[in-house]
Amino acid sequence: MKKVLVETALVAIIGVTLALAANAFSSRGLKLGNDYFHGATRPSKPGSAMPQGGTNSTNITQHILSPAEAAIARLREKGLQVADDEKIQTLFHDPRYEQGLVIFIDARKDEEYSQGHIPGAYQLDPMYKEKYLGAALPACTLAQQIVIYCHGGDCELSEFAAEFLRGSAGIPNEKLFIYANGIPAWQARGLPIEKGDRKSGQISSGTK
Repeated sequence: MKKVLVETALVAIIGVTLALAANAFSSRGLKLGNDYFHGATRPSKPGSAMPQGGTNSTNITQHILSPAEAAIARLREKGLQVADDEKIQTLFHDPRYEQGLVIFIDARKDEEYSQGHIPGAYQLDPMYKEKYLGAALPACTLAQQIVIYCHGGDCELSEFAAEFLRGSAGIPNEKLFIYANGIPAWQARGLPIEKGDRKSGQISSGTK
């Protein structure tokens, strides 16, 4: 029995030796020092550091847009110009405002407009636009710059009004500006508010 085991081991050793020799002299032989499984993913041990350049999902922060930021992004995607608070105040104090060459359009409902709007603003609720076109459309045609506003944030009334003006009414897009922060931001800055009808003379300051 012992003799058989010895002969078996000897045959195995001779076979391995011949195989290694054949591999060494063959042009198609395997390179024993190469890592033929370098692309495989090896499970990492708990607490082990990630390889340099690796991506760790806990290090990726996703910025969640506020309603105002989302509205601005949506408006710009549609090619509409967005005006911030400083731009709006500049236009309000522009000499062309008194000449009717810079106008404001309030896109809110009747009761909201009556409670307080930017002085001299025309009303154009896009849900009932036919009611306001007699006054608003000629003013938009004459104006060089038009500022449209509503509640700001996720309120889409000013967007709808702007799309109607540049689409159905044929007002050039370059004349239109959306006040993305809306009437709440105007009032928060303590800027003038007109109550009642347009040019009613009932002017008060917003609340800071």
